[in-house]
Amino acid sequence: MPNFELFSFAGADELARAAASAWLDEIEMANRPGKPYCVALSGGRIMQRFFTATVEQARQRPVSFTNVHFFWADERCVPPADPDSNYKLANELFLLPLNIPAKNIHRLRGEDSPADAVSQAEAELGRTAPKNQNHRPELDLVILGMGEDGHIASQFPNADPKTLNSPAPFLAVKNSPKPPPGRISLSYTAIADARQVWAMVSGAGKEAAFRESIKPAGQTPVARVIQSRPPQSPVKVFTDLAGF
Repeated sequence: MPNFELFSFAGADELARAAASAWLDEIEMANRPGKPYCVALSGGRIMQRFFTATVEQARQRPVSFTNVHFFWADERCVPPADPDSNYKLANELFLLPLNIPAKNIHRLRGEDSPADAVSQAEAELGRTAPKNQNHRPELDLVILGMGEDGHIASQFPNADPKTLNSPAPFLAVKNSPKPPPGRISLSYTAIADARQVWAMVSGAGKEAAFRESIKPAGQTPVARVIQSRPPQSPVKVFTDLAGF
């Protein structure tokens, strides 16, 4: 049985609207007083559409974000107002329009040294998210995009064993093959530990990487995430790629 579920759409806007609706359903179901719902967001073009669709739909239905805590799957080592910042994207298109309280926002501090940013991120996640049976913090949902090379977050192909097998929730990434070179990323362990993982695979030029990723012995970062999931919690893949 494959460790992914595939949801295909005719275009990016349809994909974004469907994912936004499904996410708001999840938030409503998880809305219990005193219990945080912890999600890690990503950047990228499809996330712009996703944020916009989520805001539009959230304004039309009684969804409370009071217990939702926002983390990030990765961040570039840039200040929060930099155009390359994943936080800036989410803040302008999603957090500010919905008046998300500052105490619920746990951004990765790209302007600090990577070591300090990782340390602070781990502390905030540890204070907020519940622990799993291995005593590691457990995110409720990680939302990922996918690059043309099959990378997710800032986990790229050909990573070294230390990166692949790190038990830490966050890692500093040096010499990223995509600029800027310095980044902070969720680890494969943190993604595997999450209760749910969703991947939004959208845009031209990604078909070959995605086909490789869904093979049982695929070698891309997305494949590694898919293979890490238990059968009862497969990766939900939302895609507008033709032929899937």
